Amino acid sequence: MPEPECQGCRRLQRRVAELEKIVRDLQAKLGTNATNSSVPPSANPPDAPKPVVKAPTGRKPGGQPGHASQLRRRLPPERLKEIIHLVPKVCAHCQAKLPAERGSADPEPLWHQVAELPPVLAEDTEYQAHGRTCTACGKLTWEKISEDLRKHGFGPRLTATVAYLSGSPHVSKRGIEEIVETLVGVPIALGTVSKMEQEVSAALVAAHTQAQKAIQNAPVKHVDETGWKQAGRTCWLWAAATTAVACFVIHPQRGALGLAALLGQKIKGIICSDRWSAYNGLQVGRRQLCWAHLKRDFQKLVDRGGPAKALGKLGLAVVGVVFDLWHTFRGGGLSRRQFQEHIADCREVLHDELQRGCAMSDSKAAAFCENILALEPALWMFVDKEGIEPTNNHIERVLLSGVLWRKNAFGCHSQAGCRFVERILTVVKTLRLQGRPVLDYLHQAVLAQRSGQPAPQLLPAA
Repeated sequence: MPEPECQGCRRLQRRVAELEKIVRDLQAKLGTNATNSSVPPSANPPDAPKPVVKAPTGRKPGGQPGHASQLRRRLPPERLKEIIHLVPKVCAHCQAKLPAERGSADPEPLWHQVAELPPVLAEDTEYQAHGRTCTACGKLTWEKISEDLRKHGFGPRLTATVAYLSGSPHVSKRGIEEIVETLVGVPIALGTVSKMEQEVSAALVAAHTQAQKAIQNAPVKHVDETGWKQAGRTCWLWAAATTAVACFVIHPQRGALGLAALLGQKIKGIICSDRWSAYNGLQVGRRQLCWAHLKRDFQKLVDRGGPAKALGKLGLAVVGVVFDLWHTFRGGGLSRRQFQEHIADCREVLHDELQRGCAMSDSKAAAFCENILALEPALWMFVDKEGIEPTNNHIERVLLSGVLWRKNAFGCHSQAGCRFVERILTVVKTLRLQGRPVLDYLHQAVLAQRSGQPAPQLLPAA
C-alpha cells in the first residue's frame, strides 16, 4: 500500500495540472482579439497586437502609375438636358477659317458632362370636396372624397423613396423626416415614416418569398447570421446569398431552427459557412468551411502558446499557401488539375499535423484538431467543384448592411418592423447583386400594391 505522503503528492500534482489548465484557458480568453476571433477591432483589449502600420513609401495618395482607371460613367444622350457644341472657328496654326460641320478627317469630339440638381419641390395635389345648396329644396349636398384617395397622403414614388432611405443607407426616422422636408419641401411625421415602411413591406412580400425560394433551391449558397433586437430581446438576423440573390430572415434562435427558417426544413445544395454549431446537422459532404475563420483559429492557437503554438504556426503557413494557390488559380495562372495537384500537398501536411494534435496535452487544442478532422472534407470542397470559394466573405459583405443597421437603430420594436427589415434588405441587396436600380423597383412595387396588380418580378424568369 503506497505511503500516505505519496498519495498526497499525486493529488497535489493533479490539482496543480488542473489549475495550470484553468490559467491557460483564462489567459487564452484574455488574449482574444480581432486577429484570433470574431471580436471586431473596435472591441480589442488595450494589450491586443497593434495594427500593422506600413512604412511610408514616399508616394502621393491616390491611384499609382499602372492602376486601372475608375472613370466617371458617361450618361447617354437621352439623359442629357442639352448638348452644347464647342467648335473652333479658326485654325490655331495658320488662322484660316474652319468649317462649322465635321469633316471626314475630323476626330470624335471630346466630352465633359456637368451634373446639377435642380430645385426640387414635391408636386402636391389637393382634392377639395365642395358642397352645394339646392335651389329647389334648400338642402346642402356635399361631393365626397373617395376612400381610395383618402387611403394615401403621399404618392408611390415618395413612399418608395422613404423606404429606400430607411432600408439602404439606414437613415433614422428623424433623419428621414429632415431629409424629406429639406429636399422636397414636404412636412412629414415620424409615425408617417413608419406607416410608409409598412406599406412598402406589404408590397415586398412576394419578392421576399421569391428570393427565399431561389436561395433554398440554389446549388451553392453562403450563409451567416448576426445579432438583432426586437423590443430589447435578442434574436438573430440570418442571411444567405448567391451571386445573384440574397435573402434575410429574423428569427428568435441562432440554432438549427433559425437556419431552417431561412433555408427550409430540407436543406438543399452546398452551404458555405463558418463552424458555428447550427450547421453541424448538415452533411459534411455538403459544406464548405471558411478558411478566413480557420486562419483566426490557428492564430488563436499561436497566441495560446505551449504545445498548441507549433500547430498554430504550421496551420497559418498552410492557410497562406492555400490562399496563394487559390488567387493564382482564380487569376488564370493554374488549371483546375494543376490547382488540385498543388493543394494535395497542403491537404496531406494539414491532415498529418491535425492527427498528431489530437494527442496533444493541451485538451482544448486537441479537441480543436478532432473537430477539424471530423469536418475535413468540408475544408476542400472548393478545390474540386466549380462555383465554390474557400471563404465566406461574400455573405459577410452582404450581411454588413444589416450589422450597420443594427448598430444605428438598435433593432426593431415589433414583429412588423422585423418583417420590413427582412424584406427591404432582401430586395435591396438582390437588386444590387443584379446591378438593377433599386428605387425604380420599389416604386413599381408600391404602384402594384395600390392598384391590386401582381408585384414586379425580383428575379429574371428562368
